[in-house]
Amino acid sequence: MQSSALPDLAHTDTKPVHWLATAAAMAAVVAAAGLLQPDAATATASASEHRTNAQHGAAPAAEAPDPADAAFPLDCGTAGYTVAEQAAGDLDGDNRPETVAVVHCAAGSGTPPSGVYVLTQASGAAPRVVATLVDPAQKITVTDFAVRDGLVAATLLGYSSADVPRCCPDEQESATWQWKGNAFIKSAGPAGDTELSA
Repeated sequence: MQSSALPDLAHTDTKPVHWLATAAAMAAVVAAAGLLQPDAATATASASEHRTNAQHGAAPAAEAPDPADAAFPLDCGTAGYTVAEQAAGDLDGDNRPETVAVVHCAAGSGTPPSGVYVLTQASGAAPRVVATLVDPAQKITVTDFAVRDGLVAATLLGYSSADVPRCCPDEQESATWQWKGNAFIKSAGPAGDTELSA
């Protein structure tokens, strides 16, 4: 048998105390890394996101116009108006969200007719109405309102004649609006069919 050319090292003969010391040292390193990791990871992710956006020229996501800052073409006298519903979406494909608002006069009772308005907002300017999908003069109430995938959908409740009490609409129509060319085009469907495809 040939003898080893390496010297006999006493510390290579492991004992339980060595394993305990190694385990304690490893536990300390893991604990320290766990305490330091979240901040470093967050900073790295943020820096990476910033670099990716800068490389691709992506601008931060634009905010949708706030209906509370808009002036609607409603004549409500001193009662003012109420934004009953609102939803945002990119309706014209320009990668900037528009807001669609269902608005009616703030009547103390009864069912005031709805207006449905599309709002847009230039940088630094107040939101402005760029389209009226439903005019309150039509005496229609809007329900089942949604905006998704570039479509606006709603159920329109109306009256067949002036003799029908304003509390109880007797006509119903489902409608969707989609931006085509330079205008919103309305499509009507069967009553009650306002669900947008996912």
